[in-house]
Amino acid sequence: MKRKFLVMTLAAASVFCLIERPVHAQKVAAGASTAATGAGQKIPADPELKIGKLSNGLTYYIRKNAEPRNRAVLYMALKAGSLMESDAQQGLAHFTEHMAFNGTKDFPKNDLINYLQKAGVKFGADLNAYTSFDQTVYQLPIPTDSADLFRNGFKILANWAGHISMLAPDIDGERGVIIEEDRQRGKNAQSRIQKELLPVLLHGSRYAERIPIGKLDILQNFKHEEIRNFYRDWYRPNLQAVIAVGDFDVAQVENLIKENFGKLTNPAKPKPHTTYDLPDGKQPVVKIVTDPEFPYNVAFAFIRQRHKASNNTDDIRRNMVINMANAMLGARINELKQKGTADFVDGQANYGPYQQGLVPGIEAATVLAVTKSGAELAKGLAGVMAEYQRMVQFGFTQSELDVVKKQTEAANEKANREKDKIASNTFVQAYLRNYMYGAPVVSPDFRYEITKKFLGEITLAEINAAAKKMIGSDNNLTIIVQAPEKEKSTLPTADQLLTAIRDAGKGLKPYEDNKVNKPLLENKPIAGKVTKTEKIESIGVTKLTLSNGVVIYLKPTDFKNDQIIFSSFGQGGVSQAEDKDYLAVNYAGNIPSDGIGEFDNPSLRRLLAGTTASGSSYIDELYQGFGGSASPKDLETALQLVYAHATNPRKDPVVFKKNMEEYSIYLQNSDDSPENVFNDTVTAVLSSNSIREKKPTMAELGTISLDRSFEFYKNRFADASGQTFVFVGNFDIAAITPLLETYLGGLPANNRAEKFVDRGVRPRTGKIERIVKKGIEDKAMVKLFFYNDFDYAPENNIQLSALSDILEFKVLERLREKEGGVYSPNVGVGYEKYPYGNYNLSVSFSCAPANVDKLVNAVLDEIAKLKQNGATADDITKFKAEYRRALEVNMRENNFWLGYLTGKFKNGEDPTSVLTTNERLEKVTEASVKAAADKYLNNANYFKAALVPEK
Repeated sequence: MKRKFLVMTLAAASVFCLIERPVHAQKVAAGASTAATGAGQKIPADPELKIGKLSNGLTYYIRKNAEPRNRAVLYMALKAGSLMESDAQQGLAHFTEHMAFNGTKDFPKNDLINYLQKAGVKFGADLNAYTSFDQTVYQLPIPTDSADLFRNGFKILANWAGHISMLAPDIDGERGVIIEEDRQRGKNAQSRIQKELLPVLLHGSRYAERIPIGKLDILQNFKHEEIRNFYRDWYRPNLQAVIAVGDFDVAQVENLIKENFGKLTNPAKPKPHTTYDLPDGKQPVVKIVTDPEFPYNVAFAFIRQRHKASNNTDDIRRNMVINMANAMLGARINELKQKGTADFVDGQANYGPYQQGLVPGIEAATVLAVTKSGAELAKGLAGVMAEYQRMVQFGFTQSELDVVKKQTEAANEKANREKDKIASNTFVQAYLRNYMYGAPVVSPDFRYEITKKFLGEITLAEINAAAKKMIGSDNNLTIIVQAPEKEKSTLPTADQLLTAIRDAGKGLKPYEDNKVNKPLLENKPIAGKVTKTEKIESIGVTKLTLSNGVVIYLKPTDFKNDQIIFSSFGQGGVSQAEDKDYLAVNYAGNIPSDGIGEFDNPSLRRLLAGTTASGSSYIDELYQGFGGSASPKDLETALQLVYAHATNPRKDPVVFKKNMEEYSIYLQNSDDSPENVFNDTVTAVLSSNSIREKKPTMAELGTISLDRSFEFYKNRFADASGQTFVFVGNFDIAAITPLLETYLGGLPANNRAEKFVDRGVRPRTGKIERIVKKGIEDKAMVKLFFYNDFDYAPENNIQLSALSDILEFKVLERLREKEGGVYSPNVGVGYEKYPYGNYNLSVSFSCAPANVDKLVNAVLDEIAKLKQNGATADDITKFKAEYRRALEVNMRENNFWLGYLTGKFKNGEDPTSVLTTNERLEKVTEASVKAAADKYLNNANYFKAALVPEK
């Protein structure tokens, strides 16, 4: 079981969008009412993109792109979502999306999913779809090295576009799945609060009346013809687009689109495609919502205004100005939090699309504050709003702008160096925004050049003039409060909240910037030397041993042009602290995030402006080490950060006090959340209630010591002789070796030969059941665990992975498709070698409380069948195909190699074993899965946990 070092962070509502949707819709490009140049240039067409339209009105976008190799991303996009539903059809846009996977003309029943899974396309992770208010999008990442499979990809899209079967038994069978999706995604404090907020946030608009998940009574009882009518009315080619980006021939793809989509027809009398708006407000609105299970005191203020995009270079410039203003404003707020002088525990402020672009053309100034108590919310909201008003009234300083310009320039240069490595999905999202909203398509070359040009032209005066316009009329002000029900009597009134916002700009003074004039390191370390060089030729890895004992593995790649990533580990970690000392030193893992030496985080941000370098340290249960990344030109800075974190950590009592306060806020309301209580119960069983795993009580929180944590941290990094580093990316070994000798070879070392300590944390044994009764919703959460000791080895690992994946096939088919009792069950497995060999296979799902026992028994029945009969040939084909396809992509990913090599060296394994994966994969058979089920699902240690409502 994985153990996590306690990290003191506030798990607060830290996003500006309060409207959760059944699926994630695409965002509109950011914008605001700022000064435009008035002489916007037309954005030139991207010569690599082919846009066309068929005679039936279907639009298509085609681009050849070789990242990833032998892959394509295919989308079928529809300009229709829940806004198009009639009163009797609420929820049927989303229901239609589900029906696309329940049978089409050429792929009856579940043939579509089975066909694609056998080809290595994973359902959910690859093959998927979503429905929003104004769009429905089907996505199909697909290999291009199989001609038949690739051609059939377009047939599949065309089947979705015009040939979904909509058979009565399939419609009725899907009702339960949709209802369970609503149960899984909702039926919690946030969903209850959202239902109260929607009429306020979307007041007077159709959006408030057409939430994509729909209404329960309609979903349960609609007549079949309603959904068929929706499909006939809105799935029509003049509202559809096909987007294809990948490693293919453009002419062939264009022909495939014409061949598969050209015969689709529009209705003889098409319904008008109406665009809906959000009306302006007439006066400020305040809404206060409490819930017995909501854990935080949070206040939002939204001040809306309108903006009409020009779709030329003025928009690009305007967005740059806004993004830079937002970055500077965010830095100011973070600085306040770092100093410990803020009237809020967490605060954020931003200008951009309202509710993540939910309604095109509507933007908002958004302010958020989280406070310790409900009584402090008005003051906290005023504190964040004061920083927004300070920006509006006085603007920014030249030094602030210099920092953010350097950051923007560095990002632009990096993007340009990686322009031939852009992932296909990035282009797909841009083309989708163009089709849905008319957002301009900007080629990588033009974006680089225009960004570079505007960076040179944008002045402080332009930024400050724009800032003055980043706030709208008081009539469009909406204030929202979300709080625990027990805080209800202490919450501010609507008048107090309005006064807090209106008076926040009084008596302000301009911001005073603190410049940074010191280098990160006063002196370079005394360099070590490479004492030994070894090669692992088959995987292109070089091993260096330095004079201080540091070992470095280097794998140069060409997967990215401008990326080097690295990580390291050394044995010890928090396992070096005995149980009696564990809490006292528990802040050690937070020391790296508090800064370096004299530099707090705001100062570090200024110092590192213009670089792509990152580097930090970590401490977990068994190891301590470092991690980071950089462009090749900035590698030295990243290595300097590593050296500084090891030799000059920052001890910051102010940040410590703030973090303790934040965590205490989490603790004081944590048990109000049913999910938290449930997860704590699970952790207690899987760790035998070890102090090293459970969250501290309020009393125990007071025993955490900054002094002892700081000393523990320094001790963990006092000896680098046990550190093993892995570097992956675009570098020349000879060129970077002097840097490695200087900054890693210069790390202090005294050859302690330290090892981690097995502190004996183990799960409870035998058959265990825990039923947690908490919560008010008609919703249950179920987790089943099978665990025991494990002989960790590549050949065993792959058999256990096969068992997990195949059991998920079975559980999904049984619980969702046959029983209709769940939405997305999950089967997962974890296995580790240290501190002792163990595995943990889990099955989890949410469902109606009345169905818990039935569905648990169904899972156990599927397990019994696997133990009796083994897997089917189809199961094995699907697993192997998905495994091989994933490995093909991973083998050309820097992140894969970094994680893979680090894991192999931690475990003392052969790093070349990846080359023999296919040999181990061939040993996965129907019989081997049966044997694995017998061995690993034997009920020797079986833990059933369920969360059900109190009544």
